[in-house]
Amino acid sequence: MSPPRLTDDNRASAVAIAYNKEDAAPRVVAKGYGTLADNIIRTAKENGLYVHESPELVSLLMQVDLDAHIPPQLYLAIAELLAWLYALEGGEKHRTLLANGQQD
Repeated sequence: MSPPRLTDDNRASAVAIAYNKEDAAPRVVAKGYGTLADNIIRTAKENGLYVHESPELVSLLMQVDLDAHIPPQLYLAIAELLAWLYALEGGEKHRTLLANGQQD
């Protein structure tokens, strides 16, 4: 994976989402800028979670409250990402991290 790009304010940003079958939609389970974003990315990688770089999607997800479901406008984009990831990993993981920013 290439290093994440910088945001307009030159700080890394990251959003972690999780999906459980019982939920109506995926939830934002972590998000942050700068050092917090770096920690989210590092923790995801240490736990074997997929890190996906998508500046536009991160920008939209940063507007979602922590522990809130993603809005219906993002269902298709997130569903496509999760379906691809599900197929890639043989259906074992339902979590991913979206990152946009520079990582140390």
